[in-house]
Amino acid sequence: MEPGLGAGAGAGALPGTEKAAGAAHGKGRVNFPFPYTPYSIQEDFMANLYDVLEAGKVGIFESPTGTGKSLSLICGALSWLRDFEEKKKQEEARLLADEHSGQDKQQQPTSCSAEASNCQGSAGELDWITEFMQKKEEQAMVDRLKEEQIRRKKREDRLEKIRHNVQLKYASKRKRLEDDETQRLLQLSKEILSTELGSDVLEQLDHEEEELILAEYESDEEKKVELGLEDDDDDLEEEHVTKIYYCSRTHSQLAQFVHEVQKSPFGEEIRLVSLGSRQNLCVNEEVRHLGAVQLINDRCVEMQKNKHVPFCLLHSGKKSEGEESEGKKRRVSRAVCPFYSYEQMQFLRDEVLVKVKDIEQLVALGKETKACPYYGSRYAIPAAQLVVLPYQMLLHESTRCASGIKLKDQVVIIDEAHNLIDTITCIYSTEVRGSQLCCAHSQLLQYMERYRKRLKAKNLMYIKQILYLLERFVSILGGNVNQNPNAQSISQAGTELKSINDFLFQSQIDNINLFKVQRYCEKSLISRKLFGFVERYGATSVVKTNKEKQKMAGLQNFLLTLHQGPDKAAIQCHPVEVEDGQPKMASPLMQIEGFLSALTSANQDGRVILNRQGTIAQSSLKFLLLNPAVHFAKVLKECRAAIIAGGTMQPVSDFREQLLSCAIGADRVVEFSCGHVIPPDNILPIILCSGPSNQQLEFTYQKRDLPQMMDEMGRILGNLCNVVPGGVVCFFPSYEYEKQVYTHWEGTGLLTRLVTKKKIFQEPKKANQVEQVLAEYTKCIKRCSQVGGHVTGALLFSVVGGKMSEGINFSDDLGRCVVMVGMPYPNIKSPELQEKMAYLDKTMPRTAGQPPSKMLIENLCMKAVNQSIGRAIRHQKDFASILLVDHRYARPSVFNKLPQWIKERTEIKPTFGLAFAALRKFHHEKKSCYRSEAS
Repeated sequence: MEPGLGAGAGAGALPGTEKAAGAAHGKGRVNFPFPYTPYSIQEDFMANLYDVLEAGKVGIFESPTGTGKSLSLICGALSWLRDFEEKKKQEEARLLADEHSGQDKQQQPTSCSAEASNCQGSAGELDWITEFMQKKEEQAMVDRLKEEQIRRKKREDRLEKIRHNVQLKYASKRKRLEDDETQRLLQLSKEILSTELGSDVLEQLDHEEEELILAEYESDEEKKVELGLEDDDDDLEEEHVTKIYYCSRTHSQLAQFVHEVQKSPFGEEIRLVSLGSRQNLCVNEEVRHLGAVQLINDRCVEMQKNKHVPFCLLHSGKKSEGEESEGKKRRVSRAVCPFYSYEQMQFLRDEVLVKVKDIEQLVALGKETKACPYYGSRYAIPAAQLVVLPYQMLLHESTRCASGIKLKDQVVIIDEAHNLIDTITCIYSTEVRGSQLCCAHSQLLQYMERYRKRLKAKNLMYIKQILYLLERFVSILGGNVNQNPNAQSISQAGTELKSINDFLFQSQIDNINLFKVQRYCEKSLISRKLFGFVERYGATSVVKTNKEKQKMAGLQNFLLTLHQGPDKAAIQCHPVEVEDGQPKMASPLMQIEGFLSALTSANQDGRVILNRQGTIAQSSLKFLLLNPAVHFAKVLKECRAAIIAGGTMQPVSDFREQLLSCAIGADRVVEFSCGHVIPPDNILPIILCSGPSNQQLEFTYQKRDLPQMMDEMGRILGNLCNVVPGGVVCFFPSYEYEKQVYTHWEGTGLLTRLVTKKKIFQEPKKANQVEQVLAEYTKCIKRCSQVGGHVTGALLFSVVGGKMSEGINFSDDLGRCVVMVGMPYPNIKSPELQEKMAYLDKTMPRTAGQPPSKMLIENLCMKAVNQSIGRAIRHQKDFASILLVDHRYARPSVFNKLPQWIKERTEIKPTFGLAFAALRKFHHEKKSCYRSEAS
């Protein structure tokens, strides 16, 4: 163990091994374990991170890609956690020692004179009462500390046994084999029993159709006791140790972070758990094949409910009280998930805590142990020291609560947070199309007519309310729910924004309790039932028996005659829509439930957008969240400290003003930005103000379509391709403008001249084609660098905010020059953006004399620019030039929003000649690097 790292000898203590990086911080010097000798900027990063966590503040941390940000976060944060746990143990030991000494003092005799007692009078009595209460509180704290010590000791002993005793694993495996054999025999006995009973009993009611019928619904007010988990599930209430919640955007980023933890000095001892959605963690193939997230969630919850039905009802023909009263002989046959075993999930929990695992390893362990990874990982949260999870789970309040995440006095780290504001906005915004509203109404009406006599009165009441809501939603769009949405034209197309109250009032649904309807949808699983109904009785190619065909034919005729009208029967409702190979929302009602949820959780900061386009099917209702700070404030107020980190966080003012200002004081916010590890001469950022023919470069919306502006841009690229080897990535403001320029260059012959120098590739609009284009682009560059010849690489036309502007690495020869054409300002004519601008102007103060709306537009533009130009430099030995093609980048308000490590090396060139000379010199000096890489 390295000196000065604290006593971490016991199980569960964080280590102080490997190389230790010493860094000064507010109260002295901290040694940070590190797998190699860190850069000075990494030491600074860790020291500042430590200080923020120690002081309980909110830090905005910027560390460019290639500077080892993930490892700095891991070693800095876990070093703080190591020291915090050690201090806590010392404090506990002190309190317990004081308690023992206090008991000794109480045993000593005391004396008090009557005169002194009279002088004190009533004040003495108050002092005595205060002292008694203090002692009582101290004793309660000591008792709690003793209980925590006992629990901690038990947990550490259990994990230590699992870590070193392989026999426990074999015992668990034996138990699983015994359970499998028991299940097989039970299934065999059921089949024999079914055969003996005969087909007459089994055909009394199709048990698959029975599962489609809604169970009797009780509202929360009617329930005296809410049904919960089994008694054995009390472990979910286990005391939560101090922990760090780390979240990022994608599962691949989370997996990469976990691998960094595994390689770090903390990888052997840290208790880490990876959380994910059911879609990522489910190991039940029957559920996984459903594809859509909502279907998987609903089916999982339904199977859990079945687990609480008495065993005799699940596996026999006995009737419940409700079924007896109806006088019907129903055979109950409800599926129970075989992986939802408490004992096996407890074993999986311990395995997760013993050794660091990513999502894939967690799923593999679930399959091996026959335990549910989704719930098993949740059992591990209380004892875990590091919890790794996606954005949605942490930032969405209801998801956070459902997952068992408790942020009180914990540390939150949000990585890749450059788009945090947009992420929160998107999480709480939702949209439903007119076609979905009509389809859901048609399906639900058919479902109600089919089972009207078998549904309880309360179910019928709520179904009618939902039908009414759907009818009113279509009506406010200008349509009729009883007609084909594709055949209903909109007379006045356009977009209209309304407050929540205005929308409810004008829709004539202000008299309906949306909270109760939304709760009903959530608890009754009606969307799941409806999906099963449509799946069973919708268009299908499954071969059926004669009896089933007659039954189906009768139902189909019944469904078609529900509404007499020429247009109604033409409505096509497909159970699952597929886009880019990925299943979308499986049932339209599921999407509508999300819209209802947004309406009920909204406040003054929400708007409803009525988008009327072409036909009712193309029109939509969208809930827009204008103030994401409302939801993020709940996270900040609960947690002890928060870190918002990213490779490019500029402009930071957005985070301060739109997310933090309403939740915490400005003195609690700390900013840190570190430089890059590359040498200063490995990057050449240039702001180009005019082109080869002295045309001023200003790609505003009014000027960028001019032929002379597009010609000038073409001449710039032509000259660049003469001096820049390898790959050149050229970013355009939009797909439309990229296409327009490309077509113009084809007509002028410029494109033909460019092709003689570099092969041209274009970013595809479809996500599933990006990988193929990138592979061909990479292959072309590697082939050209090895073979040589007139063609010296490739030219890639990309789009700001597209598939290649984030998350793609154009390292080394893939991106020797990044070109930014113009300034990618957002479309200010967008109704959503206009509403956001108006909201900010109304609720926020001016900054430097500028209205908040103008700052918003500029910040959105520069955030997109910074993300795009950061694609080139990816590691210490990498080098590239950056060309910002527009004179407006030289304005101080814009220039100061570039990342610090780029801004301090940027050169402003008023003429193309000066810029071209600098570029030629830069790449000429790097020729030796090209040759060494090629060899």
